[in-house]
Amino acid sequence: MQFRSTNSHEPQVFLKDVVLRCLPPDGGLYVPSKVMDLRQLFLYMGEQTTYHELVAAVAPSLLQGELNPFSAARVAESAFDFEPELTQLDENFSLLTLYNGPSGNYKDFGLAFLAAVLEELLKNKRQAMILSAVRGNSGMSLGRAFQGRRGLTSVMLYPSGPIRGLDSAAFVPNGGNIIPIQIKGTLDDCQRLRNEVINDRSFVQRYNVTSANAINLARLLPQAFYYLYAFVKLKKRLSGDLVFSVPSGNFGNLISGLYAWKFGLPASGFIAAMNANNALGDFMGGGRFEGRPVTATNSPALDVGSPSNYARLCSFYDEAPAVMRNMVFPASIDDDKTVKAMEQAWKQYGVLLDPHGAVAFAAAQDFARTDKFSGAHTVVLVTGHPAREAALVKAATGQTVSLPENLSVLKNEAKAIALIEPHLDIVESTIAQCFQ
Repeated sequence: MQFRSTNSHEPQVFLKDVVLRCLPPDGGLYVPSKVMDLRQLFLYMGEQTTYHELVAAVAPSLLQGELNPFSAARVAESAFDFEPELTQLDENFSLLTLYNGPSGNYKDFGLAFLAAVLEELLKNKRQAMILSAVRGNSGMSLGRAFQGRRGLTSVMLYPSGPIRGLDSAAFVPNGGNIIPIQIKGTLDDCQRLRNEVINDRSFVQRYNVTSANAINLARLLPQAFYYLYAFVKLKKRLSGDLVFSVPSGNFGNLISGLYAWKFGLPASGFIAAMNANNALGDFMGGGRFEGRPVTATNSPALDVGSPSNYARLCSFYDEAPAVMRNMVFPASIDDDKTVKAMEQAWKQYGVLLDPHGAVAFAAAQDFARTDKFSGAHTVVLVTGHPAREAALVKAATGQTVSLPENLSVLKNEAKAIALIEPHLDIVESTIAQCFQ
């Protein structure tokens, strides 16, 4: 595959450049310029195919020119000792559970693949620093993906408040490869500082800096694999159209689904399930996009006013306007409807949903009542473990849900190696001190 910036059609680069550079020098975001048709690799697969087998089969094509087939298969083996779970509820709905990874969050899939690819690309060569902005429990996803990876150091910038689930023994001052730095500010400050560091060419060249946030397309591309996996598991039981309902905040998962469609996924539609913030509803409905203040909801991961993947959606719209008009359907679900969806999922199907999955479930139910979606089977993406929002789950369903053993570390707060002001020079000096 080849890639270009959202700001230009030239030059075209390969995946290694995307992984290691993260952002194009012109300030855009990387998007695929040429996408391979992978249908010959996954259409023959059946219900017994494991996620690891699917990734091992399609990854060599994705990484063609970067890694040989044996190296690509090693990446798949190194990344995934976990897989999604596809549960068919009835003839109309299935759930694609994406919280079976080490941190109970869908981000585990993209991060695990990115970490494995970076380790393989840099094998016995130079080192790299992965600089990311995190909040809440997303630091655990990064920590688990990169901890112990040879040649890689993961730096996390996070705003006021605790960071949970990290092992302090893995911090660089203790001989590990993780550097958590708390910023006196907001997530926006952390993201701004990340971009400023990435644009400081001398610092980037000194430490070989990239990012594991969604600005790195190599984090999003592997998320396309679980769309293919859902199709493989369902295809023998499908009698009508296949639709996906996707919790959408920064729109990385939606973009990944659209890339899966480009790979050959026979999907007929994608529901962009947003909460009350409805960040891109007007845009996808044919209107103009304007950033807006964020409203706090009970589905906080979707509380986004200016999605970071807006430029990628625009690029996709420019390339395939008919697809965006006829395949992508925006939906806005408020807090009351989210709670009712959680209650209904439990009463009707006996499943517990976190609020983000409930937003997608409510949107799927709404569209199932329309003529356009009549007879379609909708796969609802469930992106987080319900125990992460145990109080809301209890209020909605009356059920108590506990953290599984592998997520019990989320109760533990980790202390940052430094608490600093949100200034570029302070961030870079703090990082540099860890290597003296």
